[in-house]
Amino acid sequence: MAQRTAVVASRVGLHARPAMIFTNAVAATGVPVTLARPGGEPVDASSILFVMSLGVPHGEEVTLTTEDGAERVLDELVTLLETDLDAQDAPTGASGGSAS
Repeated sequence: MAQRTAVVASRVGLHARPAMIFTNAVAATGVPVTLARPGGEPVDASSILFVMSLGVPHGEEVTLTTEDGAERVLDELVTLLETDLDAQDAPTGASGGSAS
């Protein structure tokens, strides 16, 4: 199992637009990824409903987990989370990442 932590940079946390961009990017990888708040149960990171239900605020650290061998996917997702996805020039998530 591979894990990474990230600090959510979006001003509103993982809600609405940032959650949509993030979950679209996860789904585009084709790799199963989970997301969890500190001490919380992990959820499917490709599900906007599950991700939004976590209620992750700006500045909170989250943990992403996937199978071994998909470390590059996690690195790309961490970079995305650590970007203010509310900014006008934020990525749309349409291109997504790719599994290694």
